[in-house]
Amino acid sequence: MKIPFLKRIDRYLIAKFLGTYVFSLLLIISIAVVFDFNENVDRFTSNHAPWNAILTYYLYFIPYYSNLFSALFVFLSVIFFTCKLADNSEIIAMISTGMSFGRLMRPYMISAAIIASVSFYLGSEVIPYSSVKRLQFEDRYKKAKKNPTYADNVQLQVDTGVIAFLEHFDGNSKTGYRFSLDKFEKKKLVSHLTARTVVYDTLSDERYHWKLQGVTVRELRGMREEITYKDKLDSIIMMEPQDFLFIRNQQETMTNRELRSYIEKQRIRGSANVKPFEVEYHKRWSSPFAAFILAAIGMSISAKKRKGGMGTALGVGLALSASYILLQTMSGTFSINAGLHPALAAWIPNILYFFIAWYLYKKAPR
Repeated sequence: MKIPFLKRIDRYLIAKFLGTYVFSLLLIISIAVVFDFNENVDRFTSNHAPWNAILTYYLYFIPYYSNLFSALFVFLSVIFFTCKLADNSEIIAMISTGMSFGRLMRPYMISAAIIASVSFYLGSEVIPYSSVKRLQFEDRYKKAKKNPTYADNVQLQVDTGVIAFLEHFDGNSKTGYRFSLDKFEKKKLVSHLTARTVVYDTLSDERYHWKLQGVTVRELRGMREEITYKDKLDSIIMMEPQDFLFIRNQQETMTNRELRSYIEKQRIRGSANVKPFEVEYHKRWSSPFAAFILAAIGMSISAKKRKGGMGTALGVGLALSASYILLQTMSGTFSINAGLHPALAAWIPNILYFFIAWYLYKKAPR
């Protein structure tokens, strides 16, 4: 089916772009899989990883890293096939017919839009589910790092004006020790509950069901105080064990909807560990735009026919794309550890490299 606004030259360039993108992706990811397997085969053997688990792991490995470095593959694709067009004088022929450089850029942007849309959908809805199995395999057979099974000195808001505190929580038994629950009304403490232990009831049909032991309840009514002691108490408290124990790279296992819900929930509770989740959320929106930016950079520096072929364009472009990925990583780290706003951290690389792309576009041969 022909799309009315796409000319033959557009379809030709889009086919070249997407074909080269898929080819470079398959080639580089295949090499990455071979290197990763060779580097970790001793760990797989020593940790007794079954072959079917290894094969399944690499089925999850491929889409994750393909999507992670999608913008780099876009750039390499543009460099390779645009330099080839320039060497064959095809770009000169297009421009000599009266086609402007901006018009020549249109099929590149359409191709980048296709790749960005697929990348966004995979990264926000599909890959998070496969990341659960991928991370479980890495924790068990590859990195041999166990997720935390305990937490100390946890404080969070579980409801409006209700603050919970756990001195120690054991994830294996789902038991908390030296628990307190304070209720405030108009910024005044009206109830203070303490318990020796608090256990999450996994057998209950009700969510947030906890069993408390060694309970003391202090009700404060003005100048009066009423104290109640109970050996056992069943209660619904709006918290779960996963609210205390943060799994390694947990943000990668959530869809966009789950990430947004989790962030809002943790903000209300006053959690201090929400930054990595905010950075991941904003990065999922900003990363697909890198396809447009790096496509424009690659097109601008490789459209000119050079005596040295694609070597110079490839060298300059690789330096720019590598620095883009480095800046993206650094800005995320600054957000988590130095207080930089997560949205700004996610979009800084795009903003900076947009101006670089604009400059190179203006300097491109006409």
